[in-house]
Amino acid sequence: MESIDLLVLRSAQEWLAAGERVLLATVARTWGSSPRPVGSMMALRNDGRVIGSVSGGCIEEDLIHRHTAAHGGTGLREGPPEVVRYGVSADEAHRFGLPCGGTLELILEFCPSWQLLDELLSHLDAGRLMRRSLVLNSNMVTLEHSATPEQFSFDGQQMLNTLGPGYRMLIIGAGALAEYLATMAQFNGFKVAVCDPRPEYVETWSVTGVERIVGMPDDVVRDFSFDLRTCIIALSHDPKLDDLALIEALRGPAFYIGAIGSRRNSQLRRERLIEHFGETETSLKRLHGPIGIYIGSKTPAEIAVSVMAEILAVKNGIVLPRDTSVAEAKLIREAINDDMSA
Repeated sequence: MESIDLLVLRSAQEWLAAGERVLLATVARTWGSSPRPVGSMMALRNDGRVIGSVSGGCIEEDLIHRHTAAHGGTGLREGPPEVVRYGVSADEAHRFGLPCGGTLELILEFCPSWQLLDELLSHLDAGRLMRRSLVLNSNMVTLEHSATPEQFSFDGQQMLNTLGPGYRMLIIGAGALAEYLATMAQFNGFKVAVCDPRPEYVETWSVTGVERIVGMPDDVVRDFSFDLRTCIIALSHDPKLDDLALIEALRGPAFYIGAIGSRRNSQLRRERLIEHFGETETSLKRLHGPIGIYIGSKTPAEIAVSVMAEILAVKNGIVLPRDTSVAEAKLIREAINDDMSA
């Protein structure tokens, strides 16, 4: 399952290449509460078909009725981009389903160049981070390689949107927890690969759409070409498999690196990596373990929810409170239980 950004861009490019008229809408600025963050995109085809989202649905309906002839509008046109604003008044906010006080601004691109979208998608499919620039008054679009992710920006005339390859997840260990986590990751737009040198595990894997790799995990991690949009999670419970893979992962830019295990096993892992492999407390700050946020999970499915929630928080730049970590939450619960039994 592709990320929503890639799905919107790919659909728009395919529709345009087929001779359809397309409107590409991007959330440029928001004030107050907003259903979708800046940079969110949707593509609208001339027959009213929509891919992506810029709100909870009401603004999409308004754009359909305004810009598609089949639904009573004037039909999609060609021409320079426009900036439109929704939710300026309380009545408009209520009409378009925006939260109280919410206002958002959209950039509407009428029939963007399918050749430039095709070029952009080629770079993204090759794993490159790209900066797409749109100057409104000239309708000039340029594409540049970007070394690091940048925040979306719009100054009233120029839009800068950094787009990256899809997020990827590499799982070490093909057990039951891995299957639940892979399923959730795919629903969240991650391309998932699972690695396990044990054929009996890989051969019984049941989640479709996941690349299965039989090989030693450290070799697989080294050859995976992982980047800033990759997360690597060790779930095999076997130090011979997990430890070396984690060492390779820590040498690269993956945004999340984690390993399953109890508090005791996680501490023993850290001690091994420091004593035998030259890691330090500083280098291991990037290693999550025990992984997940504390929700009292016991079953593989519940643990997968916990782990996926932590991965998404890191991906989205959210710093979680300390007491949501598994280790910290269990310490707090133990202290409470000790007080109650004293």
